[in-house]
Amino acid sequence: MASGTACLPALRSLASALGLGFFSHFEGIAVNTLLPIFASLELLVNLYNWHKNKNHTRAVFSILGPVAVLLTLYPLWLYDWSTYLFYFGICLMVVMSVLDIVKPVREQTCNVWLIAVVETINGQCLLFAQSHP
Repeated sequence: MASGTACLPALRSLASALGLGFFSHFEGIAVNTLLPIFASLELLVNLYNWHKNKNHTRAVFSILGPVAVLLTLYPLWLYDWSTYLFYFGICLMVVMSVLDIVKPVREQTCNVWLIAVVETINGQCLLFAQSHP
């Protein structure tokens, strides 16, 4: 695994400028342990939201980010292009999280008008219903 300035160089220089360089000792823990845990947690939450809201387009984009991060961290780490996939996954996770805050998924509603007619035929009560979109 890459270390030092090869891993997240912009954030590393920003953290050093802010006096947070002592966090570099925890880089291995953050990348090897915390990042997969949080990506897995986001994947599970997005799968639950997909099942709950049935919004397929938003669900595919929400699930694509954590899957890209997890694929990059485990089976695809050895390839040169996996760095781009990793950053794509991280950016997509952030964009979809902001989108969920700014524009949440609306609950699906059915506007149905029900016209019911109750008739009595030979002493039995019959209900005739018709719905309109």
